Amino acid sequence: MVSKSLLFVGYFYLFSFGFLAFGDGIRSLNSNNNNLISNNNGSVFTHSFNAASASSVDSDCSFSNSAQEEIYELKDEDFDSKKPSLMLNLKHKSFGKEKMNPTDSVLDSTAKDFTRIQTLHTRIVEKKKIQNTNSRVKKDNPIVSPATTTPESYSNGFSGQLMATLESGVSLGSGEYFMDVFIGTPPKHFSLILDTGSDLNWIQSVPCYDCFEQTGPYYNPIDSSSFRNITCHDPRCSLVSSPEPPLPCKNENQSCPYYYWYGDSSNTTGDFALETFTVNLTALNGRPEFRKVENVMFGCGHWNRGLFHGASGLLGLGRGPLSFSSQLQSLYGHSFSYCLVDRNSNSSVSSKLIFGEDKGLLGHPELNFTKLVDGKESAVDTFYYLDIKSVLVGAEALNIPEETWDLSPGGGGGTIIDSGTTLSYFADPAYKIIKEAFVSKVKGYPVVKDFPILEPCYNVSGVENPDLPSFGIVFQDGATWNFPVENYFIKLEPDDVVCLAILGTPRSSLSIIGNYQQQNFHILYDTKKSRLGFAPRKCAEM
Repeated sequence: MVSKSLLFVGYFYLFSFGFLAFGDGIRSLNSNNNNLISNNNGSVFTHSFNAASASSVDSDCSFSNSAQEEIYELKDEDFDSKKPSLMLNLKHKSFGKEKMNPTDSVLDSTAKDFTRIQTLHTRIVEKKKIQNTNSRVKKDNPIVSPATTTPESYSNGFSGQLMATLESGVSLGSGEYFMDVFIGTPPKHFSLILDTGSDLNWIQSVPCYDCFEQTGPYYNPIDSSSFRNITCHDPRCSLVSSPEPPLPCKNENQSCPYYYWYGDSSNTTGDFALETFTVNLTALNGRPEFRKVENVMFGCGHWNRGLFHGASGLLGLGRGPLSFSSQLQSLYGHSFSYCLVDRNSNSSVSSKLIFGEDKGLLGHPELNFTKLVDGKESAVDTFYYLDIKSVLVGAEALNIPEETWDLSPGGGGGTIIDSGTTLSYFADPAYKIIKEAFVSKVKGYPVVKDFPILEPCYNVSGVENPDLPSFGIVFQDGATWNFPVENYFIKLEPDDVVCLAILGTPRSSLSIIGNYQQQNFHILYDTKKSRLGFAPRKCAEM
């Protein structure tokens, strides 16, 4: 019953949290990559970055004119002849891999979650370096407004709403969601990972000195007339972290180098630049209209390593000024939302991502709001923090110490909502108390002992609708998020076994509400009013 993949993840689980247990930093050892080394505080940096860091504007972020075949591109006839523009389109990508069964997929996703938790912990440890530079951006005079148009430009006949579809990476063993993006002029198609836990938008770019496998060709700046390098003297260069050691800015045309990390071996290094991205606005008559968003800040990644499952790069939806959602605020306003279908749904149904106000959601009778945590110096500005008061199991508030949910002065602790983490993870002692509550309340089903990752697990053979305790989260402002049983108990192969889809984060003390618990909820991120909205919804019917 226990697969090889399961056993591997069991060892990975023990290794990962053993790895987290030493020191405040996370040291990375990558024996297969001799141009990646680690320093004492856990930052991984490229040893040979000097080879490309002095690229100029004229070089267009590229050192090669090698031509590559395109997957496909948008043609002039795809756009309004008076206003040629770009379209954000999101479709399923199989990346040539066979679909995994539910058990192996969850196990593989859990292994990836552990690496991501290390990522989030690393980002917290290093937050002061990032936020010291981002603090230079003033709210009343931002330098990050990329769009050449304003929302008023679309007031005649437009709702100011951008809707796109997302696809789960479950068939790839990924807990992430993928979206298609058109970039450049002429616009060309790339598949990017959607991530609310990071800010930088980046794509694998020519010349790719060290890149992971992706479907289709790399982005080549030489092929785009709208590409512009950001120079190292540009104030926007201060928004990104420099590789270590920092390189001197020797001339006006020298490009701005960046480095961004995601975990033990996942990172991207390259040149910071500007490009035109595609958006698809929804007109008041319901018909789509294409509009281009110019001067979006993004990274040309020349060295990229990590488990990105065939995508071309990443589209950040974090709270910081570099994220795609922050940069598009002049176009759609200060809110975006998504509705994630069941990760095991038929590939013909897609999740939805909406930039801008959704009147259907705002009018939903079961819509709840809770405040996002603001104003705490220890908070990482990328993350969307929530303020938990208590956890309910079987309608009973558990006796979890209040300090479990607190942000520490050093940046640890707290609770975030994250689209890139699959399951939900609670800091000790909350996790142990939650698990013990389920163990004490579930009666009548045999316990399955030979599953090394998730617990408790039960054999519910012959029972169509198992009688399992309810689960909910109560926030400090009184809002309550009640989850359906399929969002916190996961059915595995064989189908007569169900396991609690919650794990612990013993080292980082960070709690995370992952995308498995978010399925079939329409979730609204309203940064202007600093609140998170959530309403139950059949996402496949949107």
